[in-house]
Amino acid sequence: MRRDVFQAIADPTRRDIINILSKEALSVNEIAERFDMSRPAISKHLKILNECRIVQFKKMGRERICLIQPQELVPAFLWINQYHKLWEARIDAFEQYVNQLKTK
Repeated sequence: MRRDVFQAIADPTRRDIINILSKEALSVNEIAERFDMSRPAISKHLKILNECRIVQFKKMGRERICLIQPQELVPAFLWINQYHKLWEARIDAFEQYVNQLKTK
């Protein structure tokens, strides 16, 4: 199955893992300790993130260290950004409309 960045960010646990790894590289066990779910479940999320090329594993002794690959998030950012601008304009227009109603 071909995976992409949108599959990676579709799940809230994976988004949390991305957020954690954006601050520091951690071992799989250190990541698992931060969640109220089994280590195999976290490993499955990490596997998906790795298949999406957002997380890379580095072997250090007996530990697997997880490193974020932020450049792989760029396509999602660009897609989300275009809608952010659209909704920001719509919200601004709605705010102006509400303000006009208040002054009447």
